[in-house]
Amino acid sequence: MEAQLQDWAQLGRYQTENATLPPVQPNEQRVVFYGDSITDGWGRRTGVFFPGKPYINRGISGQTTPQMLVRFQQDVVHLNPAAVVILAGTNDIAGNTGPSTPQMIEDNFASMAAIAKQNHIRVVIASILPAIAYPWKPGIQPAEEIRQLNSWLKDFCDREGLTYLDYYSAMTDKDGGMRPGLSVDGVHPTAEGYAIMSPLAEAAVSQALRK
Repeated sequence: MEAQLQDWAQLGRYQTENATLPPVQPNEQRVVFYGDSITDGWGRRTGVFFPGKPYINRGISGQTTPQMLVRFQQDVVHLNPAAVVILAGTNDIAGNTGPSTPQMIEDNFASMAAIAKQNHIRVVIASILPAIAYPWKPGIQPAEEIRQLNSWLKDFCDREGLTYLDYYSAMTDKDGGMRPGLSVDGVHPTAEGYAIMSPLAEAAVSQALRK
């Protein structure tokens, strides 16, 4: 608890890596993948994280959008990327840092997008992955709230000229959960799940960089 109070947004997680990251090279289009455990585990716990690409993982397990907003300058803007891929929201619905209304979550997405645009960073916002339960928060039934928030995220991207990355449609079953084999626990992807996500992410990044 003391550690959480000292560094609630976990700014310390990537400070050393950020300090030693080489400058962006001429013609390099760096991309920051920014999110929670689903991003954090990509290429670390399971799956492969875009070999040969100038893509950087800045996910932190368990994080919510207010925590991500606090560290957005340090872990995205200061790395001088051409684009950022934001994947977040499921932990807000789970209540990891306290209750969050849909408006609160939407405001945090809008704020991150505004900071990125102000710094000439192209924005990709990913759908929340499907889930019908959270193993660490029994009793929450998130499927419908995930659908509604994804609908808002898509509309927001359309309004703001951002790129919407739809993982949800490729990974959901008829009940709003993850399709069999794509998740280890109904929330976190398996290698097969990441194999579905990777080309979708690549296509969205390419689309954003062309804008």
